[in-house]
Amino acid sequence: MSKILIINTGGTIGMVKTENGYVPNLDKFHENLSKMPELSASSICDWDIIDMLPLLDSSNMTVEDWNRIGELISSNYNSYDGFVILHGTDTMAYTASALSFMMENLGKPVIITGSQIPICEIRSDGKDNIIAAMLIASEGIVNEVCIYFRGELLRGNRAIKYSADGFMAFKSPNAPALAQAGIAINYNEGILLPKPADAFNFQRLENVPIGVIKVFPGIQFDLFSNIMTESLKGVVIETFGAGNIPSSAKSLLPIIEKAFANGTVVTVCTQCPQGTVLLGTYETSNALKSAGAISGKDMTTEAAIAKMYYLFSKGYDTKTICRLMETSLRGEE
Repeated sequence: MSKILIINTGGTIGMVKTENGYVPNLDKFHENLSKMPELSASSICDWDIIDMLPLLDSSNMTVEDWNRIGELISSNYNSYDGFVILHGTDTMAYTASALSFMMENLGKPVIITGSQIPICEIRSDGKDNIIAAMLIASEGIVNEVCIYFRGELLRGNRAIKYSADGFMAFKSPNAPALAQAGIAINYNEGILLPKPADAFNFQRLENVPIGVIKVFPGIQFDLFSNIMTESLKGVVIETFGAGNIPSSAKSLLPIIEKAFANGTVVTVCTQCPQGTVLLGTYETSNALKSAGAISGKDMTTEAAIAKMYYLFSKGYDTKTICRLMETSLRGEE
């Protein structure tokens, strides 16, 4: 029988309501787990749980917390067949993206899940999410970091949080689901990442300075010139459509040229949930390409940020990072 490790980082799934709002409650969470007969059924896998203290509201998740999660997986990698990470929904897509790059040559399932309603409440979606995530982790069919939520298994670095209050909280706009969980769990095996031939390795992330600029009508780009210093390692620009900026925004181009000269990697993503960046298709995007910006293609902003952290943490030079930002490493584009 397979054995999996559950890593509890916090989030709504283990919270209780107080006069100050929902807060994590470790004792209450374990009490509720003990009341779930499914977790002791003969058909469920063997499992252990580690609580990553202090438990977090995921809006407080940091790069160092990603490292802590990764270290727990790495130190227990040979002792378990799969891993389930319980996590808050607000930054789940960021953590899934980060872990997907940190886990080099991952040959086991790492399934991230949580809930929109705490497990202690009657209408909680957490029970089904935990049980299904455990089953998927124990089957060993996927060899990547995934998000499981409400019947769908999504590639972690392809997912975005879609709804703040719906049970279908996550979507993967530019890639199909890896599996659908109905009466049976049906895998889309043609798009799963292959089992790696090389040995697993964990890459810690450095908290390098990275920024995000979202383009909007009337934006005054010259306000951002002061942050484009040599200390800024990467910038993600969320543009209109296929990579377009206002043609009147002439102050942006010298800023990008300055950033490029400083070794800052400028990656262009689209604000559209679905679709891809095609720099040069329109005149308004060709200027970005000429200034030294690179295309994020159809990567999510979450994945682009996580990928930058990873590539800079590997110690690559700017030219290599620019090339790899436009190369799919974990199915992210």
